[in-house]
Amino acid sequence: MSLHVVVIGAGIVGAATAVHLLREGHRVTILEPDEPGREQAASYGNGAWISPASVVPMSTPGLWKKVPGYLLDSRGPLTIRLSALPRLSPWLVRFLYAGAAVRRVEATARALSALLEDAPDRHAELAAEAGIPELIRQSGLLYVYPDRAAFEAEALAWRLRRDNGVRWIEFDADELHRREPALHRRYKFGALVEAGAHCTDPGSYVAALVHYALGKGAAVVRARATGFDIEGGRLRAVRTDSGFIECDRAVVSAGIHSKALARIAGDRVCLESERGYHVIISDPEAAPRVPVMPSDGKMANTLTMQGLRVSGQVELASVNAAPNWKRAAVLLNHARRTYPGLPDHIPEERISRWMGHRPSTPDGLPVIGTASASRDIVHAFGHGHVGLASGPATASAVADILAGRPSRLPLTAYAPARFRTWPRAPEAP
Repeated sequence: MSLHVVVIGAGIVGAATAVHLLREGHRVTILEPDEPGREQAASYGNGAWISPASVVPMSTPGLWKKVPGYLLDSRGPLTIRLSALPRLSPWLVRFLYAGAAVRRVEATARALSALLEDAPDRHAELAAEAGIPELIRQSGLLYVYPDRAAFEAEALAWRLRRDNGVRWIEFDADELHRREPALHRRYKFGALVEAGAHCTDPGSYVAALVHYALGKGAAVVRARATGFDIEGGRLRAVRTDSGFIECDRAVVSAGIHSKALARIAGDRVCLESERGYHVIISDPEAAPRVPVMPSDGKMANTLTMQGLRVSGQVELASVNAAPNWKRAAVLLNHARRTYPGLPDHIPEERISRWMGHRPSTPDGLPVIGTASASRDIVHAFGHGHVGLASGPATASAVADILAGRPSRLPLTAYAPARFRTWPRAPEAP
């Protein structure tokens, strides 16, 4: 049955969903207030990694001990603005609870693996279909450490990867620097996930997918969704700031703005912005041959079409708070320490900085499932650190839900209903 579906949001999840629904013969309207692929979207500024290894959630056992330090360290990999702490407390309690027991972390890893295990292949196929195969490179992804002991100190993370089918090749210092001569010699151990891939220009990729959808018959409406017209549990229209769009179904994939729409659709989801930063150094004097993640910075170092992109950091703060560009300075300084060939003084015109909002749930899993107010509304948001990688798999799940057929994904793990109950206090080991 052909339906008219309004896809709210033109990030990677919305763009991939639009393409998938067009394949199945649906009429699609993409609702997006801004130009697709531009800086307003998390899809634009991510680390560009498409990694089956990204199954390790942010919250893991013992993290609760580090929270006081995060509050005090304004330059660490994770920081929390004190002014936002009261509002963030419910999210933080759930966040600590999600990682307090190994069994919960294992369950999260399995649910993430279902979204990510074939992500490089899905993206390669999607990019080829849209006529932009060069934007996806199945390059492998390299994790580097000062020594094997540092690698083994992350035993839980690598066990979760192994248990979910991720394989890697280990390098000693000589092999590591033969492969990556630009890397600082302090790194003496590497683990290469050969199945990993990356996107050479995430913003252009999303824009190209939307353009491809337009060519396949989709419409794009430049407006902001404000609510839904629901009668007797059936969706009649999506409300926007410029009028109504009559439709049969709607998909909520509006990033951090999905929280308000989900609430209107009957679901109180626990979603906050993990504000992330990146810097791009154009024409870098030194750069990795394949994407690299140094263990001492936990930031993705990826050579893109614009230059060396160094992205990462997690800042919990109000969505409307001004960026803290010291976070970008941390990334830039770490890049200089990681690649000695980069000069100490890089002209400002060769550096670009970005801050955006990862829409993140406390348990590290996206929200995928039908809304409480109407089964005609499907939620597909909250992907946190894996939005780019999991876009095509999420699109497939949305299509399954709309068709009323079983999905290969464990949809109960992503269900919006999981936020209806309040967790117990975090467990100490």
